[in-house]
Amino acid sequence: MLNKKQARLRRARKSRAKIAELKAVRLCVNRTNCHIYAQIISACGSKVLAAASTLEADVRKDLGNGGNKAAATLVGKLIAERARTAGIETVAFDRSGFQYHGRVKALAEAARENGLKF
Repeated sequence: MLNKKQARLRRARKSRAKIAELKAVRLCVNRTNCHIYAQIISACGSKVLAAASTLEADVRKDLGNGGNKAAATLVGKLIAERARTAGIETVAFDRSGFQYHGRVKALAEAARENGLKF
């Protein structure tokens, strides 16, 4: 029997294997109780091309709490802007085994609204 974290990591492995077959740049999302992180990782997986999180000083001053949908929306907007400056338009969305709802969904929708395609 798998515990909750092992089950999530198993789901993440499956989706990352599919993304690796596509040889696509991926938008990887990780969330904790207090923060949310987003990275755009190269197709080979060795280089971070852009990153945003609720730990950054300019994000923290705008938000009181980094673990809510408002924070996720702001991080989604930031990652889309940074991807655009890096010349990235299309990514594969890697939700890291997390369910697509709540903060993960808010981040994805904000990134789409600000120009990222996935």
